[in-house]
Amino acid sequence: MRALYWEHAAPLLRYALHLTAGDRQRAEDIVQETLLRAWLHPEAIADRPARPWLFAVARNLAVDAHRARQSRPREVSDGMLPLLPVPDTADRALEAWAVADALGSLRPEHRAVLFHTYYRGCSVAEAASILGVPEGTVKSRTFYALRALKLALEERGLAP
Repeated sequence: MRALYWEHAAPLLRYALHLTAGDRQRAEDIVQETLLRAWLHPEAIADRPARPWLFAVARNLAVDAHRARQSRPREVSDGMLPLLPVPDTADRALEAWAVADALGSLRPEHRAVLFHTYYRGCSVAEAASILGVPEGTVKSRTFYALRALKLALEERGLAP
């Protein structure tokens, strides 16, 4: 493993820096994870040159990390927190009441399916089992319940 590190770490770091647009910390993480995978899977480089495999693993790790960052909201530093608006608790309470009122205007079976799928976090199969209806019924009720909830929120001025 030491020989692998001494022979390939520097070129791998240069490649990772290129993949991460110069972010040294992310590049070092990619190199570390790449070498860890080489250590965990020595058979992958046992009878062939190691560098192409290492570079392919590094590229895949960089792509996966990029995709993961794109799927999450952008992170802000602590210095940005004072610039964020502080929510007014009275506005939040009024909004919560309006949402509760909108939920109350839904049909009972729509409220029940939203309760189980969104509030409790049940899967479609779990909600179907709890409600005693087929999974397809849960899916269609969820669709129509969300549509009705959106309409009810728009009537109360809470949805775009």
